[in-house]
Amino acid sequence: MDKSVNKYISDTGFCSRREADKYIEQGRVTINDNIASKGNRVEAGDVVEIDGEPLKKKKTATHTYIALNKPKGITCTTDTKDKSNIIDYINFPSRIFPIGRLDKLSEGLIFLTNDGDIVNKILRAGNQHEKEYFVTVDKPVNLEFIKAMRNGVKILGGYTQKCFVQQEGTHRFRIILTQGLNRQIRRMCEALGYNVEALRRIRIMNIGLKDLPVGKWRYFTKEEISTITAMVANSSKTGNNDGMDE
Repeated sequence: MDKSVNKYISDTGFCSRREADKYIEQGRVTINDNIASKGNRVEAGDVVEIDGEPLKKKKTATHTYIALNKPKGITCTTDTKDKSNIIDYINFPSRIFPIGRLDKLSEGLIFLTNDGDIVNKILRAGNQHEKEYFVTVDKPVNLEFIKAMRNGVKILGGYTQKCFVQQEGTHRFRIILTQGLNRQIRRMCEALGYNVEALRRIRIMNIGLKDLPVGKWRYFTKEEISTITAMVANSSKTGNNDGMDE
């Protein structure tokens, strides 16, 4: 065995690689009692600890996949110091973590799992996985706004990728993204002089909210797991890890 420390942590089911990097940056990870740094390798016989507690490898290959209809006010973090954290909200009996993020003021679909490999494959922006949203803004939507959103808006020093946008009401539109920049939809709207009043994610890849009530969660079906596994089978696990922000 020879693997990066963040992958080793992820493979135990403790957290995702992204979260593991945060633990490493905070100096909370040790390898054989030495504080770990990003890029360190873990070899057979090494003892990896977080906050002084040894990590244990998974006893089985059983994975958990959950779809949550996140309500407003819940933060997509595993940091239990944040009183609004998604982990305490779910209160699942074993360790799981969210795949990507959904803004605290937004609601809708988010995945949680203990499968570190699938997390990284889904998150890679280059893998072009679709996320679909309904958005309500503070002013009437017009054709100029829709065209601008479709063709790309300048945010964060560059232009967003072309995407599907369709008006769904006077102040409401539907958008499908394959990009996942931080607060992307809100930033796009703000750049065009609009403010988002409500944002709800209704689909990620092949899985939709359907009739799942706000604040409730369910397990993926066997069919959903098979389909999503096939969809990420050829996905790269390298590159920009920014694929699941709204």
